[in-house]
Amino acid sequence: MARCPGFGADAAARAQDAAECLDALAELEDLVARMEAGSLPLDQLLVHYQRGAQLLQLCRSRLEAIEQRSEEHTSELQSRLHLVC
Repeated sequence: MARCPGFGADAAARAQDAAECLDALAELEDLVARMEAGSLPLDQLLVHYQRGAQLLQLCRSRLEAIEQRSEEHTSELQSRLHLVC
């Protein structure tokens, strides 16, 4: 079966991005749980909130990049399908 050029490229980088995002999500869930417990002093609560905001931004930017690549791949596949039909 023929492979589509470009679809296998950067697989290691995408896997690393996914792992980073999963790690960030796990850390974010841990921070939220600690904050919701209500036992943190105010200064630690602020530090946790700031770190959570950073992690949330990281996850959002990764998700946006994945959505963009997905749209590009879908468009390319649709173009190739029209050439075949």
